[in-house]
Amino acid sequence: MSGTVTRIRAVPPRTVQAAAQAFLDTIGSPNTRRAYTIAIVKTADRLDGRGPDGLLAASRPLASITDAEIGAALEALWGDAAVNTWNARRAAVGKWLAWCREQGWDAPAVPVSAGRSTPPDSDTPVRSRTAIDRLISRRDIHVREKTLWRMLYETCARAEELLQVNIEDLDLAARSCPVKSKGAKPRTRRRGATHAEHVLEKVYWDAGTARLLPRLIKDRTAGPLFVTHRRPGPGKYLGDRDVCPATGLARLSYDQARDLLDTATAVDGSGTGWDLHELRHSGLTHLGEAGASLLELMAKSRHRKAENLRRYFKPSPQAMRELTSLIGPDADRRR
Repeated sequence: MSGTVTRIRAVPPRTVQAAAQAFLDTIGSPNTRRAYTIAIVKTADRLDGRGPDGLLAASRPLASITDAEIGAALEALWGDAAVNTWNARRAAVGKWLAWCREQGWDAPAVPVSAGRSTPPDSDTPVRSRTAIDRLISRRDIHVREKTLWRMLYETCARAEELLQVNIEDLDLAARSCPVKSKGAKPRTRRRGATHAEHVLEKVYWDAGTARLLPRLIKDRTAGPLFVTHRRPGPGKYLGDRDVCPATGLARLSYDQARDLLDTATAVDGSGTGWDLHELRHSGLTHLGEAGASLLELMAKSRHRKAENLRRYFKPSPQAMRELTSLIGPDADRRR
C-alpha cells in the first residue's frame, strides 16, 4: 500500500526586529507609538549588535535572548539617564516583551536587577502667594494671562488641560468646569475620540478666577476660553473647536502660554522665568501647608497614586519653622 508523504515546512523562529515591529503596529496613538519606538527599536538594535562595518547583524531569534541580556541592554542605553527616562524606557520594553509572551512566543522578561527607580523629589520651585498675587496684579499683564495664571493656581490643573477648555464648558455659578485629564480614557473603544467623548474630570476655582473670567469672556458665548491675539495664518488648518466663532481667533497653544509667563517673569533673559507647572505645584503645596489631607490633595490634583503626589508637596521654610515651634519650650504658652 503506497502512501503520500507531506513535508511539513518549518516555521522560522521569530526575530527580535520582527517582534518589535509587530508590537509597534498594534499601537494606535501617534504620541505613544513615537515614545515606544525610541525605547523598543534601540533595545532591539542593541540586542542584535553591529558588526565591524557598523551595520546591524542579522536579527537574532527572540527565543535566544535571555533576561540578563535585556537588563544589560537597558543599562547600556539608559543606565545614566534621568530616573523618569529610565522608568519610561524600561516600562516600554517590559510591555513589548509581555505582549510577545501573550502571543505565545518564547520571549524574555525585564530582570529584577533592572527594576523601576523611585523618582526623586521635585525640584520645581514653590512661588509664594505674595509673589503670585503681585505678578497677577501687574498693570502690564493682559487679562488673558492673568486669568490663566490665577486659574492654574486655584484649580491646581495642568496647563494643557485648561488650555483645552471652551467657554461653553464653564459652569460660572459652580466655579467649575470639566477637563480632559492627562491619560483620559475614551468612553468607547473607537479610536480618534473627540474631546467630549473622553472621560472628563472637574476642576474648581475660587474668587480670584471668578472675578477675572467675565472680563476675559466679555460677550463671547462659545469657542476656546484662551485665544491668541491674531487670526491663524493662511494654510493653517484648525478644527471647529479650536477657533472662536465670534472673532476667528485660534486657541492659545501651550508653547505660546509658556513663553508669555517666561517673558513676564524672566530675570536674566529668555528661559529664566517661571514655568507654567510652578503654579500648579505652588497651589498644591500651599494647600498642604494649610492642612489639606492627603486624600483631599489627591482629589484636587487628580493623581491616582499617593507616591506621585509627594513630589508636589514641599513645605516652605516658614511652614517648617511654624511646625517646629509646636514642640518648642514656649509651645504651651502660645496655645
